[in-house]
Amino acid sequence: MRPYSMDLRERVWADCQAGMRTTAVAQKYSVSESWVRRLKQRQKATGSIAPRPPSPGRPVTLAPHDARVRELVRADPDATLAELRQRLGLKIRISALSEYLRRIKLPFKKR
Repeated sequence: MRPYSMDLRERVWADCQAGMRTTAVAQKYSVSESWVRRLKQRQKATGSIAPRPPSPGRPVTLAPHDARVRELVRADPDATLAELRQRLGLKIRISALSEYLRRIKLPFKKR
């Protein structure tokens, strides 16, 4: 989901500063009251109404084992995901292994 534009944020903030109530501002700009309240809180706490930078996401569980994963796939490209998981000796979901292989662009056997 994309953050609201700075133009909208500035207009909402200006109306809040002008004394409009949170409910009225939310209705005027078709945004939620909670978003207007959070915008006010953000400005009070940080001095900025700009959106937060995007989160880097969750860390990749298999990144420390990258060399081993590549070695196993290279040694036996016909191994199933379940077999790869067993050979790695890690407690991970098959879907996580599948996603990791897809991310590093390695082929894998699904069944």
